[in-house]
Amino acid sequence: MTTATPASSLLDEHKTLGASFTDFAGWQMPLKYSSELTEHRAVRTTAGLFDLSHMGEIEVIGSDAGAVLDYALAGELSKIAVGRAKYSLLCNHDGGVVDDLVVYRLAENHFLVVANAANTAAVYTELCARSDSFDVVVNDKSAETALVAVQGPKAQNIVAELSPAEQSGVIASLKYYAVTTAEIAGQQVLVARTGYTGEDGFELYIPNAGAVPLWRALTAGTIARGGSLAGLACRDTLRLEAGMALYGHELTVSTSPYEAGLGKVVSLNKNFVGRDALQLLSEQQPRRRLVGLAGTGRRAARAGYPVVDAHGATIGRVTSGALSPTLGYPIALAYIDVDHSEVGTPVAVGIRHKSEQFRISPVPFYRRS
Repeated sequence: MTTATPASSLLDEHKTLGASFTDFAGWQMPLKYSSELTEHRAVRTTAGLFDLSHMGEIEVIGSDAGAVLDYALAGELSKIAVGRAKYSLLCNHDGGVVDDLVVYRLAENHFLVVANAANTAAVYTELCARSDSFDVVVNDKSAETALVAVQGPKAQNIVAELSPAEQSGVIASLKYYAVTTAEIAGQQVLVARTGYTGEDGFELYIPNAGAVPLWRALTAGTIARGGSLAGLACRDTLRLEAGMALYGHELTVSTSPYEAGLGKVVSLNKNFVGRDALQLLSEQQPRRRLVGLAGTGRRAARAGYPVVDAHGATIGRVTSGALSPTLGYPIALAYIDVDHSEVGTPVAVGIRHKSEQFRISPVPFYRRS
């Protein structure tokens, strides 16, 4: 028996629009439509429209929904107000990160967990296992849910203009990391003011049946505002400029939240899977630390490249890197031995058998005004 390849309900739209595709966690997703640079700059200056339907959407519903998420995840999800969202981590018993995710509280006993595409099955399996003794139902809604995102300075105008006049104020007043239901382009949509680009923006969740008309309306609105359709290539450079971790690069099961700079996400004042291990790790200085690197030349450091000190000793590895379209110089994230991780420290990265000069840099590299 063959397993069907997962596909966005917008796949035919992307083909018609001339997208270049990439395989992402088994999904055929748009890599770019025109050029990565054009799409990146559109998000920074006007707006970009993304299809993110490969992401996982998992509902947790029931009287114990808040309690089970407190037990399953590293943060205190039961304290989220209805209509708000929280970034959190799913860790294993050793304190390693299984996934980083966003949790929305849609009602008192109704939460939506949004997982990374490659980890959706693992997150669903773990949530089911960890909810065994709780009064909840866990539903994987990923296959029937489309997710599109409008990101950039003009995102609010684009989304608000597609809502009825009496609801445009709801869109404008929606706070960062808040979520609501609204009518957009005649469709009932779950609208969240969240994103992964470092810009203002909205993520819109809708059943597959309504995805095409919503996408077409948002496409017209985005282009009318001078924006662009945007693929996953520029999403990666955007998130890197914003200093946001990518699972599989900065975060893995071999990574602890503390070395990744995510200690604030962990609530040790409650019982949860991985708590004991994380308690011990919180009492120790990490041996390595996730830092930013800013280059002086034009050659980008890529994942896996070695970072060396002034004496040529390897002190770390790059996890993500690119030539920043916004800043005009190479930037990277890397795990560095803690003794060499102070901001301003000069280092070198081995790029194709040559040493390129970098400096430990604060992150994010870019912060919107």
